[in-house]
Amino acid sequence: MITGASSGIGAAAARLFAAQGAAVVLMARREERLRALAAELTASGARALAVPGDVASEADAAHAVKVAVTEFGGLDCAFNNAGYATAGTPLHETDAAVYERTMDVNVRGVWNCMRHQIPAMVSRGGGSIVNTSSVAGTRATGASAAYVAAKHAVIGLTRAAAAEYGERGVRVNALVVGSTRTEMMEQVLRTAPELEDRFAADAIQKRMAAPVEVARAAAWLCGDGSSFVTGAAVPVDGGATAT
Repeated sequence: MITGASSGIGAAAARLFAAQGAAVVLMARREERLRALAAELTASGARALAVPGDVASEADAAHAVKVAVTEFGGLDCAFNNAGYATAGTPLHETDAAVYERTMDVNVRGVWNCMRHQIPAMVSRGGGSIVNTSSVAGTRATGASAAYVAAKHAVIGLTRAAAAEYGERGVRVNALVVGSTRTEMMEQVLRTAPELEDRFAADAIQKRMAAPVEVARAAAWLCGDGSSFVTGAAVPVDGGATAT
C-alpha cells in the first residue's frame, strides 16, 4: 500500500515496487492520475489497483487496507508517503486552515493508515511500514512551523509504533527525506523561488534528490534486507543532517 501515489516519490515507489514483483494498492486524492498509473503498471504485467482517497479520512484509509487484504490476500508492506506542505510563512501569519490541513495530512494521515495497516499485518505474522518524514522532522529548515511540527510528529509516531509492535513482527521506520524534486516541491518553489538555492545548498551533495532515490530507500526498508531495522529515522537527505 502506497499513499501519495499519484506523483513524486509515491509514483516512483509504485513503479519500483511493482518492478520488484510487489502487488501494489495505490492511494491518492487525484483519481484520474492514480488510475492512469495503475493502468500503466497493469499494462507492464504488474498487479496494481487504484484506490482514490484522502489519508486524512480514516474511512478512506481503512478502505484502502481492506482492498489490499481482499484483493491480494493481505498486507505485507506500507509506504505512508502522502504529504502536504506550504512555503515558509511566519508562524503568526499562517492561517489556521493551513495548520489544520498540514497536520491532517502529514500526521493524522499516518495515524489513520497505521491504525488499520498494523492489525492487517499482525494477522499475517508481521510486516513493514515506512513513513515519510523530512529533514524538517529533525530541525527547523525554513519550511513552515506547522510542517516542521508535523514531520517531527511522524518520527514520534514511528518510534512509538515500532516499540509497541516489534515483538508482534511489525517493523516501523521513517525516512528523513531531504529536498526532493517533486511536484509539491515545485509548487513551494513557485511561491518562494529564493528557497531553491538554499535547499540544494543544505545537502552535502549540493543538489536535490530525484524521487526514485527516496523510493529505493523505502523499498529496502520494506524488504528482508532490513530485517533488523525498526524504530529508525533513516536519512535520505544527501547528508543534510550530517552537518
